[in-house]
Amino acid sequence: MKFAIASKPKEPDVSSIRPQAHGELSRLNLIFLLALSMLLIFPAASRAQTAPTAEQIAKTYGLDSFGQVEAIRYTWNHADASGRKISRTWEWSPKTDTVSYEGKDKEGKPVKVSYQRSQLSRQSDTVTKEIDPAFANDQYWLLLPFHIVWDGTTVTDEGTQKLPLGEGSARRVVVKYPSEGGYQPGDTWELYVGTDKRIEEIVYHHHGAPKSRTVIATFADYMKAGPLLIATDHRGTADGKPIRIFFSDMSVKLAGSDKWVNAQTVGRVHSNG
Repeated sequence: MKFAIASKPKEPDVSSIRPQAHGELSRLNLIFLLALSMLLIFPAASRAQTAPTAEQIAKTYGLDSFGQVEAIRYTWNHADASGRKISRTWEWSPKTDTVSYEGKDKEGKPVKVSYQRSQLSRQSDTVTKEIDPAFANDQYWLLLPFHIVWDGTTVTDEGTQKLPLGEGSARRVVVKYPSEGGYQPGDTWELYVGTDKRIEEIVYHHHGAPKSRTVIATFADYMKAGPLLIATDHRGTADGKPIRIFFSDMSVKLAGSDKWVNAQTVGRVHSNG
């Protein structure tokens, strides 16, 4: 700028100098405000990129393509420190919410049944009190990333924290269920999410009947069943005792086809232990 406000100008020049000075200062103020706003915006954008939302996590697992799935088959397997093993085979048609189950009842007798979940009141006690709660549990482990979007949970990001089982760290995303209603009232899931928006480990806190419990487990051995990305192996502890939950015999039937598509192994395959 080629003016000097220290020296007193001649009377005729005052009107021409002041507007110029005012204009220069206005432009400087504008540049300063723009620079300040950029400083404020960029850190926020950076935080948004590193803090995945529930929907972003679910989309990583194929949420946008879930409508293509006509039916899904899988066997849920459980093994604990006592040597007890449980296997339950399911076929679920999401659009009609029809479930087919093959396994055993609580007395160890073979059971094979199909039902619509919208008509549970017409089903036997075995279905309503044993089989359907088991289906809800097993399907939840299969499709956990979708349930954090579907179930109306409260989801908060608590920043990068140490993994509860393995080495390293990940973002801890806490999923809280309402205190009333559904199969999991008041329950909490802590999801440890990697930079690729895949879940690496979880901590599950169950509160209430039949008893409170805590499960810590890995999310490993990823497979692709049609458009769905699924972690098939979960190793860890239940109330401090070793536990393993894993899926086998997974396949999907997609819209427009009668063929079952078997799940295929994808990257980042690993198991602990």
